[in-house]
Amino acid sequence: MGLAKTEMFTDEQNEIALFAKVFGHPARVAILQYLFKLKTCFCGDLVSEIGLAQPTISQHLKELKHLGLIKGNVEGTSVCYCIAVENWSSMKETMLEFLNQDITSNQNCC
Repeated sequence: MGLAKTEMFTDEQNEIALFAKVFGHPARVAILQYLFKLKTCFCGDLVSEIGLAQPTISQHLKELKHLGLIKGNVEGTSVCYCIAVENWSSMKETMLEFLNQDITSNQNCC
């Protein structure tokens, strides 16, 4: 989907597509799961925890941070990451509203 084509969709449709994209890679899902499991900020080496190369981890962190699902704070020479709780809750609300749409049994379908 080209950048210019996104203008023909609603903000909500574009937002849902971005959320779906972020969950479209298992590394990003693994990073989020790891941060949730810790229940605190993580300042260690995600490379050893996730098992991917540093540039790959950095790119996935950048995507998660760009969407606002995680936060990163610089502490000394390392960056500490954690879930951005408010944004996570907002994303959940948007996605649940979308996913909870039900097909009615009286719809005509092929």
